[in-house]
Amino acid sequence: MAILEVKNVGKRFGGLQALSDVNLSVAENSVHAIIGPNGAGKSTLLNCLVGKLIPDTGSVMFDGQSVLGRKPYEINQMGISRVFQTPEIFGDLTVMENMLIPCLAKRDGAFQLNGWSRVVGQQDMIDKAEEMLRDMHMIDKRHMHAAAMSRGDKRRLEIAMCLAQDPRLLLLDEPTAGMARADTNNTIDLLKQIKDERDITIAIIEHDMHVVFSLAERITVLAQGTPLVEDTPDRIKGHPKVREAYLGESQDAA
Repeated sequence: MAILEVKNVGKRFGGLQALSDVNLSVAENSVHAIIGPNGAGKSTLLNCLVGKLIPDTGSVMFDGQSVLGRKPYEINQMGISRVFQTPEIFGDLTVMENMLIPCLAKRDGAFQLNGWSRVVGQQDMIDKAEEMLRDMHMIDKRHMHAAAMSRGDKRRLEIAMCLAQDPRLLLLDEPTAGMARADTNNTIDLLKQIKDERDITIAIIEHDMHVVFSLAERITVLAQGTPLVEDTPDRIKGHPKVREAYLGESQDAA
């Protein structure tokens, strides 16, 4: 059963057709990767999924409801959380203070920089934040300022902040960009753990094929704003259209 349905989505920026007639179906409780060369339209598509952009044509439905025209906090309330390519955490706050923010947002439906101060002393939220940090193996860093952490730990914290809002769909935009291989492998293991332990669907945009083929159950390949093929990882690897898009190999030569 599909939890996310993208139908006939198109988006133009001036003379550039960034997306053209994009159709995508993400099955509930699956890991679905969206890949493609630079400029293929991946980030534009992701921005349409979270309401940051409104398509010129088509529809985006999450669990039977349209996401178009909704504010970011409304998207979160629907059950969609997004991890950005560059970790979006608050470096001047501690790890624990960062974790308290989404706990407050889950309750109040709004996201505020200073919101964490309003939950200090409310034990249920503190317990929730500490539970998430234990799950992410970060409880020993709860008093550290977020700016002092490694990129891998910042990413882990951002994922924890998203999960604190109990999303049904987690969107990941290049989650391992700029990471050392050890941090990349740790992130893969973390996402596998999340998938095994939670009732959650994951959609991921990623350039690192090691990450894609380690996690994805289904892959959609974009090129020049148009889906080329959608299939299982094993079939994607040798698909002639994929080789042409990535390597410039014509299908006739394949």
